[in-house]
Amino acid sequence: MSIIYVLIPIAILLTAIGIYLFFWAVKTEQFDDLEKQGMSILFDDDKPTTPNKEDGAKKDDKQHDDA
Repeated sequence: MSIIYVLIPIAILLTAIGIYLFFWAVKTEQFDDLEKQGMSILFDDDKPTTPNKEDGAKKDDKQHDDA
């Protein structure tokens, strides 16, 4: 029965910490745009780059020079 005297303050403390963290997250705008991160994975912002023929030849020449 004496364990209740320990568990009740711990439960109140954890509840207060949870409420504080919730209000902190709202204040720092963590919940403003919930859709953005989920949709960002669907769109590719990077444009594919095609290597120049000259760049490839220069790389091949360097590999032969090192050997």
